[in-house]
Amino acid sequence: MSSPDPQVRAARNHSAPGGSRGPVVAVTGAATGVGALLTERLAASEEIKQVVAIDERRGECDAAQWHILDVRDPAIADKLRGVDVVVHLALDLDLGSDAAARTAYNVRGTQTVLTASAAAGVRRVVLCTSSMVYGALPDNELPLSEDAELRATAEATGVGDLLEIERLARRAPRAHPGLNVTVVRPAVLVGGTDTALTRYFESPRLLVVAGSRPAWQFCHVEDLCGALEYAVLEKVDGELAVGCDGWLEQEEVEELSGIRRMELPSAVALGAAARLHRIGLTPSPAGDLAYTMYPWVVSGSRLHDAGWRAQWTNEEVLAELLEEVTGRHTVAGRRLGRKDATAAGAAGATVALLGAAAVVRRARKARRR
Repeated sequence: MSSPDPQVRAARNHSAPGGSRGPVVAVTGAATGVGALLTERLAASEEIKQVVAIDERRGECDAAQWHILDVRDPAIADKLRGVDVVVHLALDLDLGSDAAARTAYNVRGTQTVLTASAAAGVRRVVLCTSSMVYGALPDNELPLSEDAELRATAEATGVGDLLEIERLARRAPRAHPGLNVTVVRPAVLVGGTDTALTRYFESPRLLVVAGSRPAWQFCHVEDLCGALEYAVLEKVDGELAVGCDGWLEQEEVEELSGIRRMELPSAVALGAAARLHRIGLTPSPAGDLAYTMYPWVVSGSRLHDAGWRAQWTNEEVLAELLEEVTGRHTVAGRRLGRKDATAAGAAGATVALLGAAAVVRRARKARRR
């Protein structure tokens, strides 16, 4: 017998006499991306009583109760009354966003959600950052435990914001006794995402910095939603790292992708990346390169101990990523048109890696006009 339509099943749960015994869950950032996927998943779950969806526009999940507002608005506290668990996914990690505006939105939004949750009597807030907060360092253990020190710096895109969110998470239970805060840290997220790390696979060659030791671990958005659901249902708490089991060495990535490497000395790669970013030709600062140089693989032991298992392997997620980026052309983190990408690829290894060919040529022409 086939299962009922998810929205029908969700409505049945919400209208059943006495209601479901599960929690009422609010999701911020519910209209797009991971937030939209999680909202649909929770609305279809027989273990969830009701889903409250919060965003600046309405999403497509009709089974959820929608509130349209900015998460920085203190009025969000009124919308959270009667909610048991909040999953805060309203974050701006867009490569094209102004850095100062992005930080103001991410930090203020998280502060407001935590304060409003406490005021509304919410018992648990689930935050989502990234395993990038552990830092990519040559002496990192393989894999890192959840309790490993957070050694990242604010030099990579958005990582400073994520570190501040982690600090807010640690302080919140002290400032608001009775409020449980769980933090979920995914590895390289794949599945409709656009980050400096996914753009790495849009380049004509894979950057390898001489003397580095990359290790690649991915996390499919479906697995992230599964881990978030575990946190919502209080099957696990604390700091949770989530990703595929194990990792891929750089040689395995090159073999699976069919993309050849381009190797440069560290000083050349980092220096050029810093200069190109400084003059506004690329969106990614030099700090992003560290995450392609050194390992930051996580064990995910807490989720595993609670019974959660990744449904995707690293090989499968890499294959999906490569399919997603087909036809895109990126050099040094900057998206190029097909003509520019062809020119960059023909210009030689160093030029293609650093993005100086078509990008710099176009910038010079613009200045002469």
